[in-house]
Amino acid sequence: MGTIVCQTCQATLEYFETEKVSTLYAKCSSCKCTSKEEKK
Repeated sequence: MGTIVCQTCQATLEYFETEKVSTLYAKCSSCKCTSKEEKK
């Protein structure tokens, strides 16, 4: 099983099926952490 995690706030975005355990990082589009990071 794999997990997609927000690289800014570490929230779990989605799970996906895979042969080995893995973690992928992306940016949330629905949370406000993206706009806070861009202002810095």
